[in-house]
Amino acid sequence: MNNLLAALMFFTRLPFWRIKTVPQECFRHVVSYWSFCGWLTGAIMVVTFMVVNAILPVPVAILAALTARLLVTGALHEDGLADFFDGFGGGTDRESTLRIMKDSHIGTYGVLGLIVYYLLGFNLLNTLPTYDLPYILFCADPFCKFVCSHILWLLPYARKEEESKAKVVYTRLDWKEELISALGGLIPLLVLPEFYYYILLIPVFVFICIQALFRRRLQGYTGDCCGAVFLLSELSFWLGAAIMSYSLIV
Repeated sequence: MNNLLAALMFFTRLPFWRIKTVPQECFRHVVSYWSFCGWLTGAIMVVTFMVVNAILPVPVAILAALTARLLVTGALHEDGLADFFDGFGGGTDRESTLRIMKDSHIGTYGVLGLIVYYLLGFNLLNTLPTYDLPYILFCADPFCKFVCSHILWLLPYARKEEESKAKVVYTRLDWKEELISALGGLIPLLVLPEFYYYILLIPVFVFICIQALFRRRLQGYTGDCCGAVFLLSELSFWLGAAIMSYSLIV
């Protein structure tokens, strides 16, 4: 229970801290409950989409859903994605990349990367059938967080622990935590239309490619890397769903 509360406190800006104070050690295990946090953020996107779509066109409802998650998470993952674009766009080696990623100021690569990311994400979602959108929004979030949690299995932390921006370094998942993460990521797929099951390998492939990039450039991962790989994997989920939907129409 403490680890779940710590994950909700860490990955959202909702006042879960009012429930109880959890030991600092719990924050080292938040990744195992990352996918369950996706249930909350995914559900918030779905509810927002359905409420807004009842009175406004689908594109507005999609924007509202994406904005709702931004507000709930405090743009935590988007901050990581921007730092990823800045670091890998402006850095030439491990040291310079890590230094740029740690800089709190956003650069040109980060700004352009976020613009392209949201333009592409919005247009991909806008191509999907309206009746499928709630399922895609809800399932992609926890599933991709489960997939990306495996970065802790594959890579070490790239910085010294005291250099962490979040002041916490995640511990590698044991088999119990892996089971918890899997349940959080896979159970939502029960509501996903079977037509879209074919796309589930796409975010897995994207994750493998990006972690290989981290391994080659950084010899490890950072918190920013976790946020970036999640958002890019989720974007590939939306891309796969759009391709499948378009192929059905054609």
